Amino acid sequence: MLYYSRWKTLIIWLIVVVSVLFAVPNLFTKDQLDRFPSFLPKDKVTLGLDLQGGSYIMLKLERGDIVKDRLETVVGDVRTALRDKSIRYTGLAGNGQTVQVRISDTTQLQAAKDALNDLTAPVSVGGLTGGTVQEVSLDDAGDGLLRLNLTDDGINYRVSSALTQSIEVVRRRVDELGTTEPVIQRQGEDRIIVQVPGLQDPQRLKALLNQTAKLTFHMVDSSMPVQEAISGRPPAGSEVLYSTDEPAVPYLIQKRTLVSGENLTDAQATFNQQNNEPVVTFRFDSQGAQRFAQITTQNVGKPFAIVLDNQVISAPVIREPIVGGSGQISGNFSVQGANDLAVLLRAGALPATLTIVQERTVGPGLGQDSINAGMNASIIGAIAVVVFMLLFYGGFGVMANIALVANVIMIFAVLSIIGSTLTLPGIAGIVLTMGMAVDSNVLVFERIREEVKSGRSLVQAIEIGFNKAFATIVDANLTTLIAAAVLFFLGSGPVRGFSVTLAVGIITTVFTAFTMTRWLVATWYRWRRPKHLPKGIRTGIFDAQNIRFMGIRRYIFTGAAILSVASLVGFTTVGLNLGIDFKGGSIMELKARQGDADIRDIRERLTTLNLGDVQAQGFGDPASVLVRVQAQDGGDGAQQSAIAKVRGELEDNYDFRRVEVVGPVVSGELTRSATIGVAVALLAILVYIWFRFEWQFAVGAIIATLHDVILTLGLFVALGIEFNLTSIAAILTIIGYSLNDTVVVYDRMRENLRRYRKMPLDVVIDTSINQTLSRTVLTSSTTLLALLALYLFGGEVIASFTLAMLFGVFVGTFSSIYIAAPVLIAFKLRPESFADDKDDAPAGANKAQV
Repeated sequence: MLYYSRWKTLIIWLIVVVSVLFAVPNLFTKDQLDRFPSFLPKDKVTLGLDLQGGSYIMLKLERGDIVKDRLETVVGDVRTALRDKSIRYTGLAGNGQTVQVRISDTTQLQAAKDALNDLTAPVSVGGLTGGTVQEVSLDDAGDGLLRLNLTDDGINYRVSSALTQSIEVVRRRVDELGTTEPVIQRQGEDRIIVQVPGLQDPQRLKALLNQTAKLTFHMVDSSMPVQEAISGRPPAGSEVLYSTDEPAVPYLIQKRTLVSGENLTDAQATFNQQNNEPVVTFRFDSQGAQRFAQITTQNVGKPFAIVLDNQVISAPVIREPIVGGSGQISGNFSVQGANDLAVLLRAGALPATLTIVQERTVGPGLGQDSINAGMNASIIGAIAVVVFMLLFYGGFGVMANIALVANVIMIFAVLSIIGSTLTLPGIAGIVLTMGMAVDSNVLVFERIREEVKSGRSLVQAIEIGFNKAFATIVDANLTTLIAAAVLFFLGSGPVRGFSVTLAVGIITTVFTAFTMTRWLVATWYRWRRPKHLPKGIRTGIFDAQNIRFMGIRRYIFTGAAILSVASLVGFTTVGLNLGIDFKGGSIMELKARQGDADIRDIRERLTTLNLGDVQAQGFGDPASVLVRVQAQDGGDGAQQSAIAKVRGELEDNYDFRRVEVVGPVVSGELTRSATIGVAVALLAILVYIWFRFEWQFAVGAIIATLHDVILTLGLFVALGIEFNLTSIAAILTIIGYSLNDTVVVYDRMRENLRRYRKMPLDVVIDTSINQTLSRTVLTSSTTLLALLALYLFGGEVIASFTLAMLFGVFVGTFSSIYIAAPVLIAFKLRPESFADDKDDAPAGANKAQV
């Protein structure tokens, strides 16, 4: 019966109150929250970069650098080991992962092996589990030739160690910028994600992260003129390096490192007291100071070079021994350049180069615009849904709206508690949830109306309506939850934020629809003791309908097949307009500093940069323009160079409001993960529906879903809409929504198949569709209202996303009637499949039928 004990009522409203407490901090600034009592929650939903500005950068550790360094180290170790034992050798060289040396006197071969055995000894990998790894293996190739091979396990160990060290170095560098709440984390075997919200100067961050900051001190080789070394061959153990001057000055430098930056304890930017130029002072630790004093004492009058990342910063002559353990670096620095070099030296050197393989940078101005657009769209969508429910369901609509408000509050509370990041697609997820949350209430209300029409008393109709709707609500929402879960595990960045918001929204929707709405209805009934349902214009609109949907199924199915084939032909011939997520490249949103953007001038200026295919088009208002640059042939480094060239050409006249860069490696990975994501989602949903229904239902649901996906791809092809990661999110959400609708219809079909076992299948299907038609139309309408608000007022950035969603809601509703249902007839579904005595309970029983 409609009875709630006090403890159940208390729990329901306690959850609501706690949700309010955790959601309220999002309405206040950080300064205001600091004045709150300490016992109140103060955590807020973290705004994504697209809402508050900042930078997201994915760095890739260059494995080749690790291999190169190890190869040089092993070559040096071999040279030292053989010389210490007075063993003569020739042809010492390294290539790939192999070092080879030929022992001149074969009688010394065994002695050479013994001398090199130390290099092949296993090294401890440390950690709680301990263990060792062999980094070098020794092979005798015959005729005095020995080969030392760098093992893959050893390289992997070095890469893992270097990545761990790099994360700490990156963290120290970012912390030196004074930013708030940066996120620095490992991803995979060789990637680092750096996310810095609210950063005003992303270019400076990139400059700091992209330098290895490997500071070393070397003697200048004076044994031959540098020009002779350039035109000929430099002496063994020396190399030619160039200075940072313009034009660059060459130096012949000894490769042997005298002192490295690892011995630095401090570095500060200051001014030279003699000429007031910016310089960087440094101080060594005791070991470095002792070594530096020894070297400068032995080489008075000789030049030595200060080298940073294989470039000579300066090459002064040692006038006198430097015994204090400190010195200074000068090199025509700007104030900013001296500060940044000091930051790099204090943070420490990266063990290998970190290449930017993916970048998403949003200016703070665009972030605020996105917040405004998202809030406006959310408010308009919410008002539209609220008014719609009030008009169609009257008093029940009031209860549904109360539950809807509680639902949104709970979403923000959960996001605050788990520390989730809210992105612009995340706002889209909330708006979509508002539209879909109404579906659960509509299912309940329509069930109650049906029971009243069949002659039940109102109290019986309410009880039976909730019971019958519950399983349908769970089935329908679980399919969408599966799609959200796949998005979370296979997505990244904004897509993952969207999946979290959608998943949280599904869970809170089930709670508010079945628990809170039920409590509201029960309380209303006990207080008012009504004899009739609340009045609304919904009453009677879809009653007594007997549309023969299956009568024209062959024509509709044929038309849908033709459209699907046309979409596939367009997909395979014309192809999708792939965004940078899938083909690599760069995209920049610019805004003119004064007046309107001159798109023709931008095209002409960028054409001269020889960057390949460059596109410029209007974007939103007349002052904004979107620039796309194709993926560069030189790899990830060339991508960054292309961005730098575009900035240098246009930044005097335009603000760079948004920059996205995806390298070819990442784009290939995203393509694979997106394809796998869609396949996994379909497979998981197929298994679930097969488990909950018969196999014909599972096949019908998948065919209907494939129809929706194919037609949505056809829309992208026909309109030339850019297909990117958010498009994958849209497709997976369409899959969830389409299956939601299909499962609702299938649930009613299964119920009727149990009830009317001798009725022809096409009649059962028509009856079921007509019975759920009101729910289908009303739910689609509320969802379309919410998405339409998002499309019209949510901004250009997610316009293609919401357009795909709007189209998906339409085709999803269509396919649940004209694709999913006819498949059951084609596969000859039999009512006998549901002949189970335990399902033959009377229609009025209080058992939860599904």
